[in-house]
Order: sequence, then structure tokens, then C-alpha cells
Amino acid sequence: MKTNTIAAVVLSIAMIFVAPAFADKKVLWADIPAAVQKTITENVGGGKIEEIEKETETIGGKRTPIYEVDVRKTDGSKIEIKVGEDGKLIAIDKD
Repeated sequence: MKTNTIAAVVLSIAMIFVAPAFADKKVLWADIPAAVQKTITENVGGGKIEEIEKETETIGGKRTPIYEVDVRKTDGSKIEIKVGEDGKLIAIDKD
């Protein structure tokens, strides 16, 4: 029983340090590569960018950094634009 308690405490402490490494990271427009900015601009469609985050997703079995952009369209609807670090459009999702 004592071993289970120690393991639980160690695991809890480890999660405090590991979780931020996998969390989404908000980024500023100026910190985004030019190719990514170009793709976002081409796909925002007159909407307003509300938030940009950089995260890592598994695509094709490979860990890939991507930018997720939350956009509010002029009609009030929302979309999310996903762009690879190389500027390649990955997806446009409607919220």
C-alpha cells in the first residue's frame, strides 16, 4: 500500500512538469513564419483573428508543429484554420 501511495505522489509531481510541454502555446502574429502568415491571410476570408496557438499534432505518424487560428467571420460564425510550420494548409474546421 505504501508503494502505491509513493507512486501516486511521484506521478502527480511528474505531471506538473510534463503537462506544460504538451499544452497549446499562444503566439503573436510577429512570431509566426512568413509562409504561415501568408496561408492564414489567404484563408481568413475577411474575418477577424481572435487567437493563434502553436501545438504539436501527430500527422501521418509524425509529430508535426502546427498553428491553429481561431477566426470570427463577418456573419458571426467561427472557423479554425490549421497550418503547418511550412505554410501548408492542413484544415479549415467550422466551429
